[in-house]
Amino acid sequence: MDKELIIRSGSSAIDFALIKDGKLVELNKEEDDSNFAVGDIFIAKIRKAVPGLNAAFVNVGYTKDGFLHYHDLGPQVQTLLKFVKRVSTGKLKDYSLQNFTFEQDIDKDGSVTEVLKSNQSLLVQVMKEPISTKGPRISSELSLPGRYIVLVPFSNRVSVSQKIESKEEKDRLKRLVKSIKPKGFGVIVRTVAEGKKVAELDRDLQNLMSRWTAMCKKLYKAPHPSKVLGELNRASSILRDIFNDTFTSITVDDEELYAQLKDYVAEIAPNKESIVKLYQSNVPIFEKFGIERQIKTSFGRTVSMSKGAYLIIEHTEAMHVIDVNSGNRSNKAKNQEETALEVNLISATEIARQLRLRDMGGIIVVDFIDMNKAENRKALFDHLREEMSDDRAKHKILPPSKFGLIQITRQRVRPETNIKTREVNPNGTGEIEAPIIVIDKIKTDLERLIKKNHKKITLSAHPFIAAFLTRGFPSPRSQWFFDHKRWVKILPRDAYTYMEYHFHDKNGEVLE
Repeated sequence: MDKELIIRSGSSAIDFALIKDGKLVELNKEEDDSNFAVGDIFIAKIRKAVPGLNAAFVNVGYTKDGFLHYHDLGPQVQTLLKFVKRVSTGKLKDYSLQNFTFEQDIDKDGSVTEVLKSNQSLLVQVMKEPISTKGPRISSELSLPGRYIVLVPFSNRVSVSQKIESKEEKDRLKRLVKSIKPKGFGVIVRTVAEGKKVAELDRDLQNLMSRWTAMCKKLYKAPHPSKVLGELNRASSILRDIFNDTFTSITVDDEELYAQLKDYVAEIAPNKESIVKLYQSNVPIFEKFGIERQIKTSFGRTVSMSKGAYLIIEHTEAMHVIDVNSGNRSNKAKNQEETALEVNLISATEIARQLRLRDMGGIIVVDFIDMNKAENRKALFDHLREEMSDDRAKHKILPPSKFGLIQITRQRVRPETNIKTREVNPNGTGEIEAPIIVIDKIKTDLERLIKKNHKKITLSAHPFIAAFLTRGFPSPRSQWFFDHKRWVKILPRDAYTYMEYHFHDKNGEVLE
């Protein structure tokens, strides 16, 4: 399995695309004015506590106050309040917590008004970015993520990722971390720490302690609200969270960003430093790697898949609905149940990709094609779970219902990625699908007709589309010939609308 990270730098934003085995699976944008990224820590003031919601609204500098629920305070919030007060007034200059007296844990079923008061200073961390009409969701249980470990101030707990299955390895990691962990800090050991030596864990820990100290130094007389610790830039945080030995290349088109990433990879995986490459060409980087094409074909309401199947994706404020369609398929030597299973498995793979690509969150309901056999429904459920195992967002998948529906809940921490793929109609008013989508549809329809063993095939299309298919070398038509050993005659038709096309047989009859 190959993984490539392609990074495009612009004047106001950085786009980065994660490609897995040639397919785009994640697309992210980091903008200069992104002031409320997940993981950012702010010094802020409590605006008011609301007992009815058992939560407080906190002024973090956004148009809507941040929402802080009682369960997100953390058991040691009293200690945090005391620490922030003493550091921000200059009375405490030792940030190590070694000699700092901890307060008693708060009652897990208590009331927010017993803990927080208006105008108190508090450190809070963004858990969810502002979405729609809501302000950011925040927490005062702070955590500083590193490459191998997560540092948790005001805690003494050491825990190991559940994804590490070996009990011996869990015990080894817990023993190592306890030997290097500073007093007053808890540690969560991440999955990528499996097999790592104590020196690598300690280096990561020291780096996080340096970040903690730098943040605490900013608290003295800091204006409220203000950001005191920003997350790593999005590209570095992606590398930190998902980088592993399966990465084959990281390509970036900006020299300064290239140097930063090369240094970062050299620090976390010295043997992989050579995979970071600087892209230098007049052809835009997303064009060169085929990402623009994949964006155009992946973000519309309709998503085409192999063998003529397609998805319809509908969005509402509360949930997303995905409908699976088999399209025009030949059922030779296959019964309906086998066809349904095949289409459903193809769809499950694409749905897992779409959820990550669009960063869809909340409730997702998928209407798969009905299957009568219980073993086929189980095979679909297992396949979907396997395809979503790489998804970093927390999610839960329920087994198929009697109606063939599968419900998925997926953590939503930032607004959904929504890219407009329709374009202005050059022939009149309104909008049309991007021309590149039509090219893909023509290719899919042609493959279907060739499988039906049609010998002489003629394609009639708008002059613009006809010109695109026949110009250059290899032209799309030449590529069809190389792939299928079948020459397709292409006729430009002035009367056709921009997106209209038809296939004809040797007698001029329209092929469906």
